[in-house]
Amino acid sequence: MSPHTPPIDWELRVENMAVSEGFMEVHMKGRGRAVRGPFDDIYIGLFCNDYSGGTSMSVVEEFVEAIADLKEKEALELVKKLIEQKVDISTVLDGIRRASDIIGKRFEEGKYFISDLVMAGEILKEITEMLKPVIVEEKPKRAGTVVIGTAQGDIHDIGKNIVVAVLEANGFEVIDLGVDVSPEKFVEAIRKYNPQVVGISCLITEGIEGMKRIVDTIKAAGLRDKVKIIIGGGRVDEYACKYVEADGWTRDVQTGLETIKGWVGVK
Repeated sequence: MSPHTPPIDWELRVENMAVSEGFMEVHMKGRGRAVRGPFDDIYIGLFCNDYSGGTSMSVVEEFVEAIADLKEKEALELVKKLIEQKVDISTVLDGIRRASDIIGKRFEEGKYFISDLVMAGEILKEITEMLKPVIVEEKPKRAGTVVIGTAQGDIHDIGKNIVVAVLEANGFEVIDLGVDVSPEKFVEAIRKYNPQVVGISCLITEGIEGMKRIVDTIKAAGLRDKVKIIIGGGRVDEYACKYVEADGWTRDVQTGLETIKGWVGVK
């Protein structure tokens, strides 16, 4: 039996599965935390409180919960622990994405309010500052220019600041317009900075309409053919992308980065 083979009495219920970079990851409810491993392996390594002896995966789950529950001190302590344990940065960023999704759902369900979104944004800013030295290991070559902002009507910057840090770490000049950005400000920024890419984010469902107004205004200004537009956030999907008439969409930092790099011809 492989040292990574789990005890046979485990009770695992699949919650969701993701595939990336030759690895399969399965998140489960119950006793198991997650399963992750290469496709061609006869086993998949297991990460959980019961089996792995307190591996980084359990810390990631605590990290997600701390952010989602707006526990600032706990979240900062946990991200420090993740950095010390040299947990892969993509795992940490995915944890932030998952926490952002939870926060967005709670807001739409009336469990969280505007003040809670502001609080979450402040926590994420602090986490971003702590992660920057890990994200930026060396100064990259200049890749291109991206204008980014949160759609009008949405005041959150949860996740956007992480995206900005990752893009800058990969050589992009990022013009961050902030939150609750009007369509006209996007048009002004395109004319002023001549970016290759425009990124629009939103956390709440209502933000989709704000995204559409931005794209429509860019089109009306005669600038649509000059830029690629990517939308991102917990509520975007293929349907939203088609409705907004964007060129692409993403719900995680890595996919967004690879999409943008592909558009500007950066490997």
